[in-house]
Amino acid sequence: MSALDAQARLEARVTGRVQGVGFRQFVRWHARQLGLTGWVRNEPDGSVYLVAEGPRERLEQLLRAVQQGPPAARVDDVQAHWLPAQGAFETFEIRWG
Repeated sequence: MSALDAQARLEARVTGRVQGVGFRQFVRWHARQLGLTGWVRNEPDGSVYLVAEGPRERLEQLLRAVQQGPPAARVDDVQAHWLPAQGAFETFEIRWG
């Protein structure tokens, strides 16, 4: 296994116009296309929070997609944190609450 294949965990908070614009569905679609696991949810402060696990290279692809967002969204900032993978997820889902 190369360093690029090493499993990692990405946790990110996305701010801007990211609720009510299909942002969570956009993140889920991209994560699943990339074979990542984890979840995404709306936060009470108007941001979107996501946790994704998989190969670092694919997580970086997801991060680039999130920085753009779907057409109706406006991404102002993405606070990303890299952590070791925990292997806690089986799929990528939208969470509520």
